[in-house]
Amino acid sequence: MSLLEKSPAPGRMLLDDTSPLTALIEASQTLQSHTEYIIRVQRGVSSDNSWQVIRRYSDFDILNSSLMVCGISLPLPPKKLIGNMDREFIAERQRGLQTYLDSITQHPLISTSLVVKKFLDPNNYSANYAEIALQQVSMFFRSDPKWEVLEPLRDMGWRIRKKYFLIKNKEQSKERFLLSWVDLGPDKFLSDKDLQSALKLLTNLSTPYLCPLVFSSTSESSALLIRPFSEKGSLRDQICKVKPRESHLKKYCNPKKSQGLELEQIKLYGRQLLEGLKLLHDGGLFFGHLHASNVIVDDDVCRLVDVENGILGVPSFLRPAFTQLRKINTTESIDVFCFGHLLYEMTYGRPPDSVPVDLFPSVPHSGVVSVLQSILSTEACKSGMPTVAALIQTPLFSDVHLKHSEKLQIKVPSRLKEALTSAKGSLEKRLHEEQRLLHQHRRLTRAQSHYGSEEEKKRRKILARKKCRQSACENEEDFSVRNNNNSGSGASSPPTCPSSPTPPSTTGTPVRLSAPVSRCLSSCLSLSIWLSVSACLTKYWADCSAPHWVPHHASSSSSSSCPASSSCCPARLFLLPSSTSVLL
Repeated sequence: MSLLEKSPAPGRMLLDDTSPLTALIEASQTLQSHTEYIIRVQRGVSSDNSWQVIRRYSDFDILNSSLMVCGISLPLPPKKLIGNMDREFIAERQRGLQTYLDSITQHPLISTSLVVKKFLDPNNYSANYAEIALQQVSMFFRSDPKWEVLEPLRDMGWRIRKKYFLIKNKEQSKERFLLSWVDLGPDKFLSDKDLQSALKLLTNLSTPYLCPLVFSSTSESSALLIRPFSEKGSLRDQICKVKPRESHLKKYCNPKKSQGLELEQIKLYGRQLLEGLKLLHDGGLFFGHLHASNVIVDDDVCRLVDVENGILGVPSFLRPAFTQLRKINTTESIDVFCFGHLLYEMTYGRPPDSVPVDLFPSVPHSGVVSVLQSILSTEACKSGMPTVAALIQTPLFSDVHLKHSEKLQIKVPSRLKEALTSAKGSLEKRLHEEQRLLHQHRRLTRAQSHYGSEEEKKRRKILARKKCRQSACENEEDFSVRNNNNSGSGASSPPTCPSSPTPPSTTGTPVRLSAPVSRCLSSCLSLSIWLSVSACLTKYWADCSAPHWVPHHASSSSSSSCPASSSCCPARLFLLPSSTSVLL
């Protein structure tokens, strides 16, 4: 059951199956007899590329049963028959299911499996790819009846849109071949004509370090390829000591007997792989898909398999890893990074858990660790990858004796070479854009995390308090300055009326207003009241002609003639002897 908020655009979509999916259970809803969990799924770092799916616990249980082949104990919450509708139990189960989703979406192999993709993105992964591949292969066999299908090799590889068949040539009944059907990928930038020319070039190759193609054919959306089948399997099959025809989840998720190679094998295989990469780069071809499953070993000779993946545009298995590192931005640096992964696996019997790697377990030869550090360490990932030629000159590989010492070369027509150069530039441009978006997302995530941290909240609270105290002090200072200015103007120029007689001269010490009264006036009376008081006092002195007239001893008629005697006049607050003067 699914509820998708955005419908895909009509027509065929070239999805990058290596783009990671993240899943977050947003809510749960309880119906009559069961509970449904609403899951928000997002592809990549853009929140615009997200949708919702609704799953029941039984759907999780079915998914977990399909993944038991991995041999890994996944943290699925247990079943509960009684009390499973309780609110607290549903909240606890939701937390457990979220942990389960995190474990499968973060596992490098399980996250790429078709069952997980269907569970989280049913709209884009509902097609039956095995049936589509069988139809395409049947059509091919009708046009070329010399080939015969022996058996399908189900889930032999990790790619969802690539299916394998074991076939034979009726004219060579004892020899076995591997037929692969693959959907074209989002990095396919060659025209159909140039793609056919490039595949024809790879079919006619005869070099010791590249596995040759026996036949190739392309259509508008897919390609069909035939190459010799190796009964020993890939280099990873030999490292993990598993049967080549088994499911890749069963073989590689939790291998029990994996073991690294001997030092002499590491040196020989590493040098041969570097020679194969150099051969491709010198010819203008790009690979980007080097890993242990794309290497076969026959008679101590390593050969690169699926060399055509680069021009078919299918994404690399290690793309989620090297898109995190902005210094890996060319096709050669991608190949060197993949070689570092492979060298680590050949040395320790397993791929690195994550990159960068700064702590390497001890190995018999320090030269191996030196090369690994030059590719996988934090310093290397920040400063950039060494070149293939520089790796060949390292002490670990420079003294390796090769059986095929002649100079190898791939002759590429000039027109095709220009098309390959243009396609390589477009591939690198898409990588740069993806790395830029990822870098912006990481910066935004770090900023949000820092802003929401307890330390940052405490710091902002302290700054707010300081700013509040500083603002209060500034307001108090401004208020004091205004009051002092008003007081100073009253003392230096007593209010008088030009048309009235001058107040009588006084003797004795001038009396100032007491400090409490002054502070009370400063805090309680506004500027308009001060001006009113000044006007009343001015009128008061103008109307007082007698030397010793005091308002509270005057007659009722005299007091009524003085405006200051009015009950509403603030001057009544200050009834002072005539032998004093008022200084405001």
